[in-house]
This record gives sequence, C-alpha cells and structure tokens, in this order.
Amino acid sequence: MEQKWPQQIWVVRHGQSAGNVARELAEAASEHLIDIADRDVDVPLSDLGVRQAHALAAWFAALPERHRPSVVLYSPYVRARGTALTVIERLGRDSLLSAVADERLREKEFGIVDRLTPLGIASKYPELHEQRKHVGKFYFRPPGGESWCDVILRLRSVIDTITREYRGERVLIIAHQVIVNCFRYLLERMDEETILAVDRASDVPNCGVTSYAFDPNLGKNGKLVLQVANFVAPLEDAGTPVTAKPDVPAAPKS
Repeated sequence: MEQKWPQQIWVVRHGQSAGNVARELAEAASEHLIDIADRDVDVPLSDLGVRQAHALAAWFAALPERHRPSVVLYSPYVRARGTALTVIERLGRDSLLSAVADERLREKEFGIVDRLTPLGIASKYPELHEQRKHVGKFYFRPPGGESWCDVILRLRSVIDTITREYRGERVLIIAHQVIVNCFRYLLERMDEETILAVDRASDVPNCGVTSYAFDPNLGKNGKLVLQVANFVAPLEDAGTPVTAKPDVPAAPKS
C-alpha cells in the first residue's frame, strides 16, 4: 500500500518576536495592556529572533541533503514568515518541492482579549476571566477569537493536505506556540488532559524543533513517531540565546 505520511515532519515555532518582548515588559510592570501597535499578523521578529532564525536555518542546511526539508509550509504572520524565509533562503528555493504560506497555520485568534495581559483580562473582562477558568483553555473561545478546538479543526485540514500532496516528502512547518501544541495533539493522538499537561510543563521555545519520522513497521500502514520535542540544539550549537515566552496575549496555564 502507498505510504500515507511524509517521511519526516518538523513543527517549529517562529523566532522571538517584538510581541514576546513587549509582553514580558508589560507583565513585569503589572500593566494591563501590551504596548505594541502592530496587528498580530504584522508583529515582526526581534533582533534576537532574527539571530535565532539564522541559527535554525544553518542547522537545517547542515543536514545531509537527503535529510533536509523538501517542503516548507509556514504561517503568513510576519514573525513566522520571516523565520521561514530565512530557512528557505539558506536551503535554496530551487532545492524545495514547495514553499508555501498557509493561512490555516496562523496564530490562534485572541478576539477581544488581544494585547491584554492576564491582569488586563481579569480587570476589563472579569466575567470572561471567570468563564475561562471554569471552561479551561482547550474549549474556551473569547468573543471574536478561537479556542484550541477551533485551531485543531483547521489543522485537521492541513494534515489532509499534507497526506494528499506530500507523501514521502520531508515537511517543515513554521508557525506558532499553540500551533505546535495542537499538531502534537493530533499527531500523537492526545486528549485534552494530556496536551494541557504538556502545555503546563513548559512553553514552546522560539525556534524549538519538534520532529516526527515515519516508521513503516508500526500499525497497519506505518505511523509517524515523535523523535524530539522542543529541541533547541540548533540555537545552542550556534551560541544563540534560547527564549520561551508565550505569544500575545498571555493566557494563564490551566
């Protein structure tokens, strides 16, 4: 039977963004609003994020040619696109079967709580704050925004595309923290409790790599197997600082 899955999938969070930095400053000062004027889609990489993207690109380019990505899919958000284009340029676009921005890989939409710190959410929308604590982040959908389940729904169609168009290929996906965790939920067949435990344990590092390899000997037709999660050696090997802050806005762990 024809192989359903790619030979390899890497899921990577973008490099540190200006929003990550602004959020950290706002929380440290107990502010209600994160001081960033850009739309979430337009938030760029920080200077450190650019360095992280270059370290990531160098690591992929140093792999043996038969092990490098042959497909790059990425969120159109500026911070993810900038990370992806750095990798694509280093690999050489002509070496790739496909390099495509896909809006289904965008950040989770925060709706009316966009740019608010946890303190700001609790102050401005106390009823929503209490509802979120009761419902939990997996199912809670802020007005105008998305729940994790909403994100998972659109990622199911991304997986359909990958299994239809990129069988046997080596697929690199560059997106956002929630996207990385939601892919893990799908590819590792987790439940709500398991993925939220993963989320509580640590934030996804900027340019951290989670990778899966196809094993033809598992299951009826083979399966993808987790190799590493939140792997940061590409940054450490280059002497680039590792950062792991949530995206805007922060949501309390639950």
